[in-house]
Order: sequence, then structure tokens, then C-alpha cells
Amino acid sequence: MDQKNQSSVTEFLLLGLSERPEQQPLLFGIFLALYLVTMLGNLLIILAIGSDPHLHTPMYFFLANLSLADASFSSTTVPKMLVNIQTHSQTISYGGCLAQMHLFMTFGALDDFLLGVMAYDRYVAICRPLHYSTLMSPLVCMLLLAACWVLTNLAALLHTLLMARLSFCADNTVHHFFCDVVPLLQLSCSDTSINQVALFAVGSMILTGPLSLIILSYARIISSILRVPSASGRQKAFSTCGFHLTVVFLFYGTAIGVYLCPPSSHSGGEDRLAAVFYTVVTPMLNPFIYSLRNKDMKVALSRLLGIHTLSPQGL
Repeated sequence: MDQKNQSSVTEFLLLGLSERPEQQPLLFGIFLALYLVTMLGNLLIILAIGSDPHLHTPMYFFLANLSLADASFSSTTVPKMLVNIQTHSQTISYGGCLAQMHLFMTFGALDDFLLGVMAYDRYVAICRPLHYSTLMSPLVCMLLLAACWVLTNLAALLHTLLMARLSFCADNTVHHFFCDVVPLLQLSCSDTSINQVALFAVGSMILTGPLSLIILSYARIISSILRVPSASGRQKAFSTCGFHLTVVFLFYGTAIGVYLCPPSSHSGGEDRLAAVFYTVVTPMLNPFIYSLRNKDMKVALSRLLGIHTLSPQGL
């Protein structure tokens, strides 16, 4: 019976953000604009860093990879949602749903790890400058990036394989705008206890591990900033750290609320709203927060776009 039910589900229906037809054109316009800004901003960051030899440093190496992860992260969900709105179709194949879930988890977890590594890089640069060239050598940077990719792909593969073993019965309506783990588990007519344990255990490591590293790194950075004699220097540093931490906590706060809270506490509408923040808003904000407040990045972007500007020292 389970096999029959499982084989009968060949596709899922994605309800999207709203079931009201009159709201679809507005949602299409908003999310198309957000997606284009996300792609343009992250692409410019990647091109600017790649084209400027002065930016071939560990900090910008990880920033370029963060931009790549952000662009890929948004691309796993938003284009499909836009196509569904435009074609008035809500369907996604069973295989396509699992593939979307796998890619979403891969790039989402990669975002988590890269934010943690970037915070550690800033900690070493500010608090241990004499050891920076050793602790953040090109080999170390490549190993850190490789570790991020391996760990995130293993985590996503685990959840994908556990999801593939489940049976899905008559109801194939996903109350979300993409194939996420939580709403899919709610649809399954199999025992999902193993999936729930894996989601909590792996999610705890992926989310709280990098977040702890970020908090510890910024605590040490802020401690060093407090020793800066210049009031204007402290104000500028606190302003930059404040922007960084705002985006970090927006990303982690919404993700933790969705993936680490008990299943009974999940609400379809609240989960979809939270997902908008960590799948659309933060990938769009990251290029502005991490780059456009940086003098070297402003110069590199100006050169890339052919805009005459002063050197970094003259800004």
C-alpha cells in the first residue's frame, strides 16, 4: 500500500506565497525586482574582485565566494516561483522537488559557513595581525573553502536521501513557494522521526556552529575596537560591525526559527515569511552590507564600471 501511494505521487503543487489570484502580478513584480538586484549586486562583486589584483586577499576571496553562494541560493527558489506565477502553474516534479531541496540546503548551509569563516578572518586580521599571513595563507583559505563545500554537500545529501525513502500519499500540496524540508515532512505518510532527528541534529551544527564562531569573533573584535583611542574610528568600526551583525542575525534568526523549533510550532504563513528573509532579502543585502561600505570595493566597482574615482588612499 505504501509503495502504491509513493509511486502515485509524481509531482507536487507549490502554493506559493499567496493563493489569491489578484496578488500574483504584484508578487511577480516585487520578487523579479529583488532577484534582479540580488543577481546584479553579487555578480558585480565577483567581477570587481576578480578584475582587481589589489583585492586578491583572503577577505575578498571569501566575499566573492559568499556572493556566488548568495546568487546560487536565490536561484534555487525564486526563478521557479516566478515561472509558476507567470504560467499559472503550481506543479513541480518529484525529482525536481528533491533536486531543489538539495541545492537549497547546499547553498543555504554554504552561506552559513562562509559567514562564520569571514568573521574569523576579520578576527585574525584585527586581533592577531602579526600572525595573519600564516593563519590565513592561501593554502588555509583553500582548505577552509573546500571544507565548507564538502560539509554542506554531505548535509544536503543526507537530508535528500532520507527524504527519498519516505512515502507520500494523496495530499501533494506543499504549503510553501519552494520544496523545503519541513513542509515536505508534513506531507509524508511515513514515519518521519529519523528525518526530524537528523534535521535538528544537523541543523543545530550547521546553524549554531558558525553563529557561535561569529559571536565569539565579533566579541573579540569589539573588545579591540574599544581600545581604539580615536572616537571617530570607534564610531566607524561600530557602524560597520552593526550592519554586519544585523544581517547575520536576520539570516540566522529566521532560519533557526524554521528548522530548530518543534514541528508543532510551525505555521505555514510564518514559515513562508521567514523563508523570504533568508532566501531573498539577506542574499540581496549582503553585497551592499559587506562591500559598498568598503573603500577598496568602491574603487574596484568604479573601475569595473568605467567610473573615474580617487584611489582608496584619497577617499
